[in-house]
Amino acid sequence: MTIIESAVEVNKPVAEVYTFLANMNNHQELMPENIYNWDSTEDEARFTIQNMAKLAIKISNRVENQELTAMPTEKAPFDLELKWTVKDNGNGTTTAKHIISADLNMMMKMLASGPLQKLADHQTEKLKEILA
Repeated sequence: MTIIESAVEVNKPVAEVYTFLANMNNHQELMPENIYNWDSTEDEARFTIQNMAKLAIKISNRVENQELTAMPTEKAPFDLELKWTVKDNGNGTTTAKHIISADLNMMMKMLASGPLQKLADHQTEKLKEILA
């Protein structure tokens, strides 16, 4: 399993960050420009990654003010888990961490780990920007 992580400190209380992330409709704002055909509900999202794949994901686990996990609902190019964890820093700020776990063979790891890291970093930076 390849684990890709990106963390950021957000100047908002943990409940506010969690509430934003708990609604898949908000995730469109976190996506880079190469994501299109976005369609979402509170629990699910479908989108296309330019030159890569179509993806449909659904929140499979919620632990209020701690973590959210989303899994593909249709066949993905590889097994994938998207997780956000949020931790109260005790000073009105929150550390949000985006963790992408992907089952990649050596070839896929060489091709996909860079773009996946870029995606995780982009999403955490956008989260900080949006909730500033």
